[in-house]
Formats: sequence, C-alpha cells, structure tokens
Amino acid sequence: MTDFRPGLALARSFYAGAVAPLVPVPHAACLLGEGSEVLGYDGERSTDHEWGPRAQVFVAAADVEPVRRAVAAGLPAEHDGHPTSWFSLAAGAVTHHVEITTFDAWIRDRLGLDPRDGLGPADWLGLPQQRLLHVTRGEVFRDDPGELTRVRDLLAWYPADVWRWLIASQWHLIHNTQPLLGRTAEAGDARGGRLLAARLSELVMEMCFLQERRYRPYAKWFGTAFAELEAAATIGPLLDGGRLAEALTELGRRHNDLGVSAPVEPAPGHFKVGVNDAVRPYLVLNSEDFHAATVAAITDPALRGLVTVGGIDQLTHADDALVNFTPWPYRLTGLYRDLLGG
Repeated sequence: MTDFRPGLALARSFYAGAVAPLVPVPHAACLLGEGSEVLGYDGERSTDHEWGPRAQVFVAAADVEPVRRAVAAGLPAEHDGHPTSWFSLAAGAVTHHVEITTFDAWIRDRLGLDPRDGLGPADWLGLPQQRLLHVTRGEVFRDDPGELTRVRDLLAWYPADVWRWLIASQWHLIHNTQPLLGRTAEAGDARGGRLLAARLSELVMEMCFLQERRYRPYAKWFGTAFAELEAAATIGPLLDGGRLAEALTELGRRHNDLGVSAPVEPAPGHFKVGVNDAVRPYLVLNSEDFHAATVAAITDPALRGLVTVGGIDQLTHADDALVNFTPWPYRLTGLYRDLLGG
C-alpha cells in the first residue's frame, strides 16, 4: 500500500460524505476511543487490523435505533477505496464501524463514570491516562448538543492539587531509584545498572509529560509522544547520551519554572542514606526536596496527607489488559477514596 491516508483524515471524510447524510437529527460525531489513528500515530502497518472508515455518532435515546437502521441500510460498500465493513473483533463478524449510541452510555462505558457528575481526587487517581486519551484525543466532527465538547474540556488535565500530588509521587519514585544505580555499579552489576538507568530515564520522561500537562500513552507510543514535548529538545539528548545527572538537574529547573511549589535549587550531591549520618559517593539530585516542596503546596489536607505512592499509571503497568478488561481501575479508585476518607 503506497497511498496511505491517516485514519483521522479518513474518518473525517467518511463522516462528512457517507455518514452525516444518514443522520437527520441533532447529534455529535467524532473518532475517539482506541486505535493508533486516534492518537495520530497510525501508519501503513496499522491497516492490518481494526482499521478503516469508522466513527462514533451520539444521538438522543429515542433516535438510536432509527439511526442505526438508516446507517446500516444507507452506507456505501466503500469509501475512498476502503471497504466500510470489515471484521470486528468486538462483534465477531464482518460489520460496519459506525458506533451509534447515546453519549451518556458511551462515556460511562469508556470511563466507568460520567465526569459531569463531578470528579474527586480518587476518581482522577484511578483513571489510567490511556483511558483519558481515549476521550481527549481524536477529533470531533460535529457536536450539536455540546456535551461531548464539555466533557473533553472537563478531562483536559488534572485539577491543581491532584497534579501536584502526582508530581510529588514522581519525585518520590525518582528519589528511590537514583541511588540504586550507583550501588549496582559499586557491586559490579552491569546488567542491573543498565536496567536501572533505563528505569530512571523512563521516570524522567514520565515527569516531562506531567510537567507539560500531557497525558502519556502506553508503551508502544510513549517515545513517539515524548518526542512531541518541548522537553524532548533538551532532555532527550541528555538521556540518549546517558547523562542522567544533567537530565535530572534540567528537570529540577523545569519544575521551578512551573511554579507548582516553592522554588528548590537543583543541587546534585552525594547520596545521604538518612540513617546514622551515612553518606554514599553516588551522585544524585536533591529530589526529596522537590518532593517535600510539592507536597507542601497541596491545599487539600486529605490529599496532602496521602502517602505519595502515585496514581494508577505510577503504580502499575496500565496496559491494554488492565485498562480495558479488568476491574482494577475501579477498585483502585475505591481504595484511593477510602484512604482519602470518602
């Protein structure tokens, strides 16, 4: 295939040319949810499964069945050279891929909640960022009721205190990882050192997403999305060159530029164990100071007092299985709610 057209562009023309004429009632239309094309990262390889002309159409409850019938009867067999029906893993059969439902049902199915009911800190901490991307990325083609746009705005980024708690948690993870790298080198564990260097690089990259207010995708597109960040121009080369201490110092400077806490001077130095005044000759950033300053800036006393173990993405691998096929996100939300006192 040499004439690849990105899935978002295909969906846009598919809706305008083939779907919209079949929906004569007020509605919203978009391409959201799963799929590399929703993130804008699809390519020719993506076309080998679950790819083609598709869209979501949200209508009033009374219009769902009439619109479904009209779309099923009226869709052309092809659009822009692509069949409009192909095998659906969810349906287990060849069918068209215009999802027609109410927005209320769709958003609850995607998130397990309706953001318009209000989101507390526990709700935010239990929502995988990949799931948030399912709603906030992609493209809206039409929104007569305005509710789709409203919800995307509500989910655009974390509330300030939740954001600070996640940043503090990330500093905690960095603080715990830094000295282990020096210890493996001292012990002659080159393999362990490489693993820890990779882990520390990943933590730095994750912090860049938090600092730039961008949800991060799962592993397949993590590096691709990082390359789009402003930080990639400066921190990226440092990580590529193994200059972790410099990358961490730059991360500290960027933290101060955000104004999310009282400023902290980045101060690389030897690792202080915190027991018996022990100091080890491993160069680390004073990440615990950034952690403490960020926690102190949280205004919600319950959240400020919650141990900074991290949100669901910092606690788990949050891959497709966990995000879409297990109750773990909802159970973690319940645990966060219990820990925060309801």
